[in-house]
Amino acid sequence: MRARGNQSWRAVCRWSIAGLLATAAAGGTHAQAVGPDVCGPLANHYGPFDYRTQKDKLAIVEQYHFDAGVEALVRGMTTDKIGGDIGYTLLTSPNHHRALMAIIRLGEKLNNWHPPQMRYPIECYLERGLRFRPDDTVVRQLYAQWLSKRGRRDEALRQLAVATEYAGDSGITHHNIGMLYLDVNEPAKALAQAHRAKALGFEGSRLEDRLKAAGSWQEPAPSPAAAPASSS
Repeated sequence: MRARGNQSWRAVCRWSIAGLLATAAAGGTHAQAVGPDVCGPLANHYGPFDYRTQKDKLAIVEQYHFDAGVEALVRGMTTDKIGGDIGYTLLTSPNHHRALMAIIRLGEKLNNWHPPQMRYPIECYLERGLRFRPDDTVVRQLYAQWLSKRGRRDEALRQLAVATEYAGDSGITHHNIGMLYLDVNEPAKALAQAHRAKALGFEGSRLEDRLKAAGSWQEPAPSPAAAPASSS
């Protein structure tokens, strides 16, 4: 199965993964039940639209609710609370990658996992993104980061395992999943993703460099030699 929208993950890489995982999680580490009963239905008066494939439908939403100032957490557009504009953006596009990244940063900034004027807690928006588009590997990786930071490592690993299945033949996605595996101290899984990315033609070296620095790099095993043709 081929993953879509992996270019957005380049922005996630630029966002400091190490910084996300280094800080203790606000609000404790206990798991909360999330799902439709808690996080609400996906139906909306406008949308919902897939961030990866329907960006033309989202242009008007971003024009009035998600400009550079909102994304940078500098100011709201329709209210004095940034959360209201980000929340509206995520109602119209539950898998809006940039809005999900912004809401996680907002939670960290406020030390509050249910920021003012947001209908749901932050984890709900991640759950809604996956419920809307289960094959969105960027949302799964963001959720894995969030879970890791909250001390919910097993759940994060489950998200990464599913993301790997959906990554298909996208080398950059396998590479970035490997980066996250390394962040949660799973070097063997990270190495497998590095090999997969390389086999798919991805040329980035960040994961390989990190594995080498950690003493965990191994060259891929050579492909089995073709069996000699039988003589006639």
